[in-house]
Amino acid sequence: MTTPVNQLLMQKGREIITIAPSATVFEAVQLMDAKNIGSLLVLNARGKIAGIFAERDCFRKVILAGKAPQDVPVKAVMTKKVIYAWPEMTVDECMALMTDKRIRHMPVLDHDEKILGIISIGDLVKFVASEQDAMIRNLEKYIEGSL
Repeated sequence: MTTPVNQLLMQKGREIITIAPSATVFEAVQLMDAKNIGSLLVLNARGKIAGIFAERDCFRKVILAGKAPQDVPVKAVMTKKVIYAWPEMTVDECMALMTDKRIRHMPVLDHDEKILGIISIGDLVKFVASEQDAMIRNLEKYIEGSL
């Protein structure tokens, strides 16, 4: 799909939920639950991305390690090497990158590294499904002769 990911962000919305590196994993999980999201961008004091914290980080690095979420700072378990997209990358390119890197959430940055939004693999799948549904409806109309 050659649609730029920026178009998906415009449809989805650009709300960006962040957390400080010093926050606890428990606080991060509470925030994700309240916002019904699966990840948080972790921003340093300058407002730049320090990492990303996802549900998997909590399960694998805290719960399965026998640690208490109230005692572990986000910075200790966040993913520091953040994979990100540019706004002109296509939906297909983003999907391929996320699949290849085995990630579920990816921020979209402009060329000045300003955060434009965050996309999930679910966002991409919903977008592709919606576009395919529209194409099917148009083909049905064409076949019926109403186009």
